[in-house]
Amino acid sequence: MDLFSFRKPKNELESQPNEQQNIPFIPEEMWVKCPKCNTMLLTTDMEENLRICTKCGHHFRMNARQRIKMLADDETFTEHDADMTSTNILDFPGYEKKLEKARTKNAKESVICGECKIGGIKTVLCVMDADFMMGSMGTVTGEKITRAFEYAADKKMPVVVCTVSGGARMQEGIMSLMQMAKTSGAVKRHSDAGGLYITVLTDPTTGGVTASFAMEGDIILAEPDTLVAFAGPRVIEQTMRQKLPRDFQTSEFVLQKGFVDAVVSRDNLKNTIVKLLKIHGYCEEVPEQ
Repeated sequence: MDLFSFRKPKNELESQPNEQQNIPFIPEEMWVKCPKCNTMLLTTDMEENLRICTKCGHHFRMNARQRIKMLADDETFTEHDADMTSTNILDFPGYEKKLEKARTKNAKESVICGECKIGGIKTVLCVMDADFMMGSMGTVTGEKITRAFEYAADKKMPVVVCTVSGGARMQEGIMSLMQMAKTSGAVKRHSDAGGLYITVLTDPTTGGVTASFAMEGDIILAEPDTLVAFAGPRVIEQTMRQKLPRDFQTSEFVLQKGFVDAVVSRDNLKNTIVKLLKIHGYCEEVPEQ
């Protein structure tokens, strides 16, 4: 007879009290796991560190409002065209529901445009938002960016655009693709007026946005380990039937090929932009006395 079959099963209720008390309880919403080094990070610590992993330096994604708060001087940002929102112009099936689901208190469209002061310098700032349909470029996105450049050209102001996008919005078809030429024309008019344009590429910047205004900046900056591409690596691998290098299309790889001027960590981004603005002759606005 198997004597082990008569062993009394362990009763969890009989465990020593100290065994449970020594294990701290942390709610799931209070921590996040870094996808690069697998370190468990307290959400509060990560937010205080500009959503950068304190161990490996991985840059978590930011929404548009978070990035505006990081770059713009306190209480200086004024949003333009906030009431402009996308509609189902081509009667694409299910598009209205996707738009309704994408709209939140912080994001009504895939880009937020306005003017602010960065280091005391009046600047037009456009920030794309991955939380809204992965930052896809629709007709309203292109219109808002075009208006921002035209406003900057008229006011003789520099433009800073933070890009993040999965590409053109397929639900708007050719109308979405036309925004590539439209925004590029606005960038050219701003350049002809003598304005400075700085692009900040963030993860991911792909598709029609990369093929238009994202890569047309006078100075192109990028955050570390950002995907910068027209077609993603999986599409290229399937087309060429070849395995691509591990770092292919990262901002560091693109920097080596000369398509990016500098890879800048987020905690040094604002200071870098301020220095570039001053080098190009833009000065801090002197307050009226």
